[in-house]
Amino acid sequence: MIILAAAAARAQDDKPPVRIAIVGLTHDHAIGFIPNTRGRKDIQLVGIVESNAPLVARYAARFHLDTNLFFPSLEELLARTNVQAVATFTSTFDHRRVVEICARLGVKNVMMEKPLAVNMEHARAMAAAAKQGGLQLLVNYETTWYAGNQAAYSLACEQHALGELRKIVVHDGHRGPKEIGCSETFLSWLTDPVLNGGGALNDFGCYGADLVTWLMQGQRPLSVFAVTQQIKPEIYPKVEDEATIVITYPKAQAILQASWNWPFDRKDMEIYGRTGYVLVPRPDALRVRLTNAAESQTNAPALTGPSADSLSYLAAVVRGDIQPSGLSSLAVNMTVVEILDAAHESARTGKRVELPLQPPY
Repeated sequence: MIILAAAAARAQDDKPPVRIAIVGLTHDHAIGFIPNTRGRKDIQLVGIVESNAPLVARYAARFHLDTNLFFPSLEELLARTNVQAVATFTSTFDHRRVVEICARLGVKNVMMEKPLAVNMEHARAMAAAAKQGGLQLLVNYETTWYAGNQAAYSLACEQHALGELRKIVVHDGHRGPKEIGCSETFLSWLTDPVLNGGGALNDFGCYGADLVTWLMQGQRPLSVFAVTQQIKPEIYPKVEDEATIVITYPKAQAILQASWNWPFDRKDMEIYGRTGYVLVPRPDALRVRLTNAAESQTNAPALTGPSADSLSYLAAVVRGDIQPSGLSSLAVNMTVVEILDAAHESARTGKRVELPLQPPY
């Protein structure tokens, strides 16, 4: 088995790297993404599209990038080099524009930072463009690559160790984007209700909606109820900085707590079934209690292969080694946007929003 695994690894190394381009640098997650493209055999960064000259200069200096790597538009980049996939770091509002351009120009794979879209109108348009252009859409969440989340899913949904799921609680957020030092370029759209689709509800509610939809095997909720607040209107005058979302299913509930007011950074989850629970307090940690057993604590095994990180996953999808599924998939993320839209409507009206029997997409 070891010999076969080594042979498979060599076969992967012998394949040419997947040629990717970055579109947009206004999302600060690009700061962590660019260094991860270096020194890899599966990925080659061949271009960056950004029209903001000061932003280009800042990134070029920070990461010692050749200015010939930058292009003012995707059209100009594609005229100069072949691109197999695009990683998008624009505002959420601009995701639709990027997908529609890629579909028109023949780029077959687009991965964007969470969430998929600002609203269902944009999400539907993106799905239609992807279908027409034969384009695969992926949504990247940091929490997708948490070994603890993957191990918890295995316990709950593959081994069925917890029994039928009854309640899922997800906490996400930090002290606030301004408080933690996000760039002014990022803040300018992250705190805009149009360009981000909302505030903390969209920024961090999407993580929980993604995880819950995955754990519920893609099932759409019956209803969504949400409460939002502006606790810091002097910092975030246009958007909510606090949100709690309650999602109901026929035999389960989910509670998403999205906040720019936590005292510390957090992205943790609790899953309760009929006969046990699994808690994920840290990215690689699990606390498990099953019937007739005391709670145990363990570290989840590190993720490997296509599941190791977003770039490994993207390369595997482009090469046809795997099909997009689960947390990154378009199907799950259409439901995520539906939940976020319903949460905004509920917060606006103060009423629970019943979802239609047929999905609006």
